[in-house]
Amino acid sequence: MDSKPAADVTFELVIFDCDGVLVDSELISCRVHAETLTRFGYPITTEQVAARFLGRSGREARREIEAELGRRFADDLETQLLEDLLRSFAGTLQPIPFVADALDSLNRPFCVASSGTLDRIRVALTHAGLLDRFAPNLFSAEQVAHGKPAPDLFLYAAARMGTAPERCIVIEDSVPGVTGAVAAGMTVLGFHGGSHCDPQVATRLRSAGALRCFADMRQLTEIIGEIHESTASPES
Repeated sequence: MDSKPAADVTFELVIFDCDGVLVDSELISCRVHAETLTRFGYPITTEQVAARFLGRSGREARREIEAELGRRFADDLETQLLEDLLRSFAGTLQPIPFVADALDSLNRPFCVASSGTLDRIRVALTHAGLLDRFAPNLFSAEQVAHGKPAPDLFLYAAARMGTAPERCIVIEDSVPGVTGAVAAGMTVLGFHGGSHCDPQVATRLRSAGALRCFADMRQLTEIIGEIHESTASPES
């Protein structure tokens, strides 16, 4: 189902995913996740992690793998994963090109709703030079019962920001993220400008319900304006 906005909608809040939308971290994250899981006895490649778990929380990925294996991982899996990830972020993480320009031009509140932990979100945004723009409006899947593709995180973020779901527009780069935002009753734009994106990402995001897809953050404000104009009621 497409995330079609209601007639004459005014978007009062922009909700950004973090990894792959604000910071170009997905390739780093998938590689580190694969290396950590392999070290803990579950051999998996970077490509397999991306295909199965991109856009989902580490908590839910762990549950799925443990159910498959019929056993629990060691308790310190998440700790090791986060430590390895943050070390990799420190050396290589970059913001998505032109994301700061996009934020400057929005002229409306914005926040982050990410499958990552709050610590991970803070560190990623810090390395990308974006934390001051978003804090304290950082929302994580660890704060809700069910992460993406459930709508819980998006509804939680909207409630905390005091905005009705239909007045929110979400920027997502993954199918679980798009699916969750559509289920929350929000309009969704699919972003496919991260280094992890293959030529078919836009097609997958549209199929999941993204209203529009784009690859250059400089287009964001213009796209939001076009959607508003297309739904505005004609003057009587």
